[in-house]
Amino acid sequence: MANIQSAKKRARQGEKRRTHNIGLRSRMRTRMKAVLKAIQTGDKEAASAEFKAAVPEIDRAANRGLIRKNRAAKYKSRLNARLKAMA
Repeated sequence: MANIQSAKKRARQGEKRRTHNIGLRSRMRTRMKAVLKAIQTGDKEAASAEFKAAVPEIDRAANRGLIRKNRAAKYKSRLNARLKAMA
């Protein structure tokens, strides 16, 4: 454990950010799973609506540095490809 006051503060800040990021990452993954679930059920309208809700969550995670921009693009591209394959 840190002895210096500034190191203790940095440890507190890091822990707070870590717990916050866990929630954001979880929200993104939940949205992605909802899209996949809607695709599996075969409901194109529900899948499309879930995809439209998932894209901003993925972009938000990328903008905040939780995932890299290319990874966000990959997630969106693959979800969209699955959505188009339903037709």
